[in-house]
Amino acid sequence: MKKTITNELPENYEELKKAANRSGNWRARLKAVEELGQYNTSQVIDILKTRLQNDPVFTIQEEAYRSLLSFGEEVELPKRSKFEMIKGTSKILLRVKKSLPKDHTYEEFAAKLKRMRIDVYDAYEGDKGAEFNTWLENEWKNLETK
Repeated sequence: MKKTITNELPENYEELKKAANRSGNWRARLKAVEELGQYNTSQVIDILKTRLQNDPVFTIQEEAYRSLLSFGEEVELPKRSKFEMIKGTSKILLRVKKSLPKDHTYEEFAAKLKRMRIDVYDAYEGDKGAEFNTWLENEWKNLETK
């Protein structure tokens, strides 16, 4: 499907701008980036460049990249991170695990991580997709608590 690009701001620009920067919801960011990608304006280009360079979720970076290219912008897609997407993730996960009773379940761990650090939970969920729960459970099992 080819998208129609206009040279004016959308009526809901402020709402889309907020959604594009909402750290705790990768789906809202992706949807906002997709919609903003239909409007070739300097304000939208600035938002898309920020998502391209700074979003922890690679899918969002890719969408911003595609839109910027369609606007004729000279941009490069960042390499997908092989390491921690968010600095200190291992320490964050360990802190969450230590805050729970020794006999806690994976489900309790995942729920507490989501409550304490939605930004971390959300970024990895967006990046890992269907593999997220398997990845998080493996991380949980491998955390050393002393």
